[in-house]
Amino acid sequence: MNEKEIGEIRRRVRRDRSNMTAIYGCYVNSQKEIISEFKRSVGTMPENEAEKYFGMIKKVLSGRIGRNLIDITFRTSQVAESPEHKLLMDLRKCELKDDGLREQFYQKVISGINFDDSYLILLGCDSYDVPFKSKDDEIQQDASGEVYTYILCAVCPVKLSKPNLQYVAEEKEFHDSGAQNVASAPELGFLFPAFDNRATNIYNALYYTRSAKVSYESFTDVIFNTGIPKPAEEQKKSFEALLGATLKDSCSLEVVQTVHEQLSQCIDMHKESKVAEPLLISKEQVKTALNMCGVPETNVAKFSVEYDEVFGAEALLHPKNIIDHKHFEIQTPDVSIKVNPERSDLIETRIIGGVKYILICADENVEVNGVPIHIADGELAGV
Repeated sequence: MNEKEIGEIRRRVRRDRSNMTAIYGCYVNSQKEIISEFKRSVGTMPENEAEKYFGMIKKVLSGRIGRNLIDITFRTSQVAESPEHKLLMDLRKCELKDDGLREQFYQKVISGINFDDSYLILLGCDSYDVPFKSKDDEIQQDASGEVYTYILCAVCPVKLSKPNLQYVAEEKEFHDSGAQNVASAPELGFLFPAFDNRATNIYNALYYTRSAKVSYESFTDVIFNTGIPKPAEEQKKSFEALLGATLKDSCSLEVVQTVHEQLSQCIDMHKESKVAEPLLISKEQVKTALNMCGVPETNVAKFSVEYDEVFGAEALLHPKNIIDHKHFEIQTPDVSIKVNPERSDLIETRIIGGVKYILICADENVEVNGVPIHIADGELAGV
């Protein structure tokens, strides 16, 4: 799914727009015991509560594609005959109304989650009469050829709030409210089936994880039974380690600058082109950048082999997951230097008198701890 398709569904997840008739829930404690199950009728729910329920479910359609929102692809054999796909399809078909199917789903979720705190599982089902969209993106509400029925799942940690002084109107006094069990924003969840090309795609789902550090593979294993990419932050660390380990002495400042610039240019060009599909880069694009820097072919070949082992053969990566295109930083054990990525040319490495230095052009507007300083000509001459 691309950003436009995700946004189209996200805008529907409201009490006054969706066709959800009920919100289903299951409250689980830290010992994996179900405390309660419930069904809340959307029609009779107080407006303030409805906003909170819909807000929490809608949260699983937020974040960045490739970082928080991950495309799940089922194998053809799974779609044809597998218990995990069949359960999702059956839940969708009955619009979550089958008590036995919901119980089966809750137990699968519980088996795949190891939270220290208790948590809330929320489920909602909506049927969307998809309006026709012309080539110029103009929507025709009275024309539709697709009904997209989907389920949303949100898993929300429940934590004890801090006791506060609460005003009691009847007594006109403040009293200790005591600790309360409060549901937090979803930690993970999913949309099934996917809404690709503004149509139902039962071969895919959209998985949500709030954290860029954790992907909760035990959850995706039991619900989807298919592999997912490493968490975004792990991808970044793996890519950085891969460059250093395979390029070795060839991994210079200029090489890292070039790779960063090339990937940043891809990100900027993709943004300017306004292409709906998410940007992905291949191993070959990185190899091209390495060749531009004069990295020896043996090192480039080693990078290619190690890339396949770390990320998988022919794996495509979201460039924003492996570089921070808005920042450029140099670190030593005692010094950290942050540079505008567009001006990384102001930095160079040099050996002076047998000592290795990082040199930064500082012609004007130099501040130390917020205080403007002046570099005397004599100081420059001394260097």
